[in-house]
Amino acid sequence: MSKKYLQLHSQDNVLVALQDLEKGLTIDFNGKVLTLKEDIPAKHKFYLNVMQPGDEVIMYGVLVGKIQTPVNEGDLMTVNNLKHAAEDYAYREVNYHWEKPDISKYIDKTFLGYHREDGRVGTANYWLFIPTVFCENRNLDVIKEALHHSLGYAVTDKYKLYAKALREAVEAGKDIQNLSLELNAVQPAERLFKNVDGIKFLNHQGGCGGTRQDAELLSKLLASYANHPNVAGVTVLSLGCQHLQTQNFLDDLKQYNPNFNKPLLVFEQQQSKSEEQLIKDAIQQTFSQLVEINKIGRRPAPLSALTVGVKCGGSDGFSGISANPAVGYTADLLVALGAKVLLAEFPELCGAEQNMIDRCEGKEIAEKFIHLMQTYDAQAHAVGSGFHMNPSPGNIKDGLITDAIKSTGAAKKGGTAPVVDVLDYTEPAVKPGLNLVCTPGNDVEATTGKAASGATLILFTTGLGTPTGNPVCPVIKVATNSGLALRMSDIIDIDTGAIIRGEKSIAEMGEEILDYCIKAASGEIIPKAVLLNQDDFIPWKRGVSL
Repeated sequence: MSKKYLQLHSQDNVLVALQDLEKGLTIDFNGKVLTLKEDIPAKHKFYLNVMQPGDEVIMYGVLVGKIQTPVNEGDLMTVNNLKHAAEDYAYREVNYHWEKPDISKYIDKTFLGYHREDGRVGTANYWLFIPTVFCENRNLDVIKEALHHSLGYAVTDKYKLYAKALREAVEAGKDIQNLSLELNAVQPAERLFKNVDGIKFLNHQGGCGGTRQDAELLSKLLASYANHPNVAGVTVLSLGCQHLQTQNFLDDLKQYNPNFNKPLLVFEQQQSKSEEQLIKDAIQQTFSQLVEINKIGRRPAPLSALTVGVKCGGSDGFSGISANPAVGYTADLLVALGAKVLLAEFPELCGAEQNMIDRCEGKEIAEKFIHLMQTYDAQAHAVGSGFHMNPSPGNIKDGLITDAIKSTGAAKKGGTAPVVDVLDYTEPAVKPGLNLVCTPGNDVEATTGKAASGATLILFTTGLGTPTGNPVCPVIKVATNSGLALRMSDIIDIDTGAIIRGEKSIAEMGEEILDYCIKAASGEIIPKAVLLNQDDFIPWKRGVSL
């Protein structure tokens, strides 16, 4: 590794350790000599100057916190000596100039996608099961077990065989505590429908019992998933008496797409002879439709047809240095090519607001962003929280001490392109370019919201490791460091650790990520979250969730 530490911006008064630095190490930084007073773990920050309570700490060139107790040169940044602080923000007239990246090598490239009749192009071809109320979750689970195993989509057979071996050992009177059993890989069953990439299930805990507003928002969310370009057809299961009536869902679906013409099957349990009849009919009629959507094949499409969400989760002190800027470069390439990019997680834009506002194409767009940010933060404060409480214990342990530090690094994955639109939760992205989408920072709630706005791929950066996926939108995991990529290779798709080691530039890594996206969009590569059937889905109730 050529560098031991890094200053991210010329105005910063802190340095980032790129590797573990030992106490007593003498550092000569731009003619300033300081000696570390303590060990500085990799990913953490240390101060360049002597500072007193109230002094401002600058990182990424912006305010990220204020000193709480006196610190010396070389002291480690901690939650005890630094508290979150961020600059106020407001709309101002700015003539933002964007320097587009070189897209010459991608201008004529295509991906192989599923063309829908409304002109959109999917990166996958899924059949979707939707319950209008949590009462139908059990029925969905029964159908899922039946279809996944009979059609070749199950990934749990090796664990079933392992459990069976343990049972046989117990029946034979063996001590399983000291029993050594191999977890043997099982060849997955061959899929019957080659052009059906999966059968997905949107189990949830809503639809009744909460507020009517919760049911209304859930209806819009479910309708947006039914209308998603990666979805070829839908089976709806309803109980009958719940707040979220089937007609409400159908009305919202018509609002999203007046010309919706995908296969749509609806079953209501209170109108069925029995649970057995309901499940039998749902399986049989879905089977018939699977035969039809299996006739849809992949065809070439321009890269401008892609809609890519950018997300971070399980972030660490390297997120804003390697993976997020690399994904940001990918985002800029996509925008320059005419594609849509979705940046969400509003609690993780705290401290980066002014930059986003200055990049908005017009006052109306900027003011919508300001309104959503302020309303959301006020809701959090009303229950004794706030955006400043977003960093998790894992984030803090790995160097993200304040929300402004986490957020300014998180915003890097949105690149540098102008903001063409700001979308509230479940609003569809319709404008090519960078779109801001109002969601929580919570990994699953955010990915759920991105897919609702139309993301057909999601680039998900992580420094600590998270298996998060989505039912209808393939999620690609991008590691910030090679240690994670090696340790959790079963969930990581791309390693950006070469940036930390100085072996690759952000631009080089950004192009590699786009190359992977093209292959994933074409079905040539299957991301790990998809292989694992990591189909996470959590609706946001619009209450406080960071």
